[in-house]
Amino acid sequence: MLLAFDLTTIVFLIASSFSGYGPYVKLVDALFGVIILADLVARLWLSKRPLREMLRFFNVIDVLVVISLIMPLTGEGLAFMRVVRMLRLLQSHQILKQLRRDFQFFRDREGTIKAAINLTCFIFFTTALVFETQYGINSGIRNYVDAAYFTIATLTTTGFGDVTLVGPFGKVLSIAIMIFGVPLFLRLVQVVLRPAKVDYTCTHCGFSRHDRDAVHCKACGNLLAIKDEGSD
Repeated sequence: MLLAFDLTTIVFLIASSFSGYGPYVKLVDALFGVIILADLVARLWLSKRPLREMLRFFNVIDVLVVISLIMPLTGEGLAFMRVVRMLRLLQSHQILKQLRRDFQFFRDREGTIKAAINLTCFIFFTTALVFETQYGINSGIRNYVDAAYFTIATLTTTGFGDVTLVGPFGKVLSIAIMIFGVPLFLRLVQVVLRPAKVDYTCTHCGFSRHDRDAVHCKACGNLLAIKDEGSD
């Protein structure tokens, strides 16, 4: 339910970029903000060390998202960071344990699914950053689709050049995407298409993450029998 809620807020954020930020959009955003705030307060209340819990990176992100959603004066500037909430949920030991228990599909493809979600979050985060910094000052960035078009064209090194970022910060952001984003994007795509590790538990030491072509366990040297595409 938490994952579905976060996905709903992200879809709404994208959809609202086409219609403008009218009073109804702000009302729905405020409702999202109240729910996220209630979730945060509940986690702090249940924590044995509320202050320490509050200072965790993902909880600070939640505070910024809540402020951006509830206070109209701040606009949507930080609301795009709601995508980071999905990363927090997918790093939760309890939620991962439940997903492994309830879904065979997730158990069989956990590494690929997590890599695909990381890739999606990375693309959305970069797209949202482009949109939030260029909307209103760049005629080529009118909604999230325009921002996604520029982001994907840059990350894939296609570089059509019909949409470019304007202003000094826009140029700096473009440079950052090209230098840091492209290698990370290609690495994430590689992990999604062909995971570098496989889940295979060593019968001797219990180590469970091995290279796809491993013959011996790198932890204890025990002989492995990892099946691959060439196995009968």
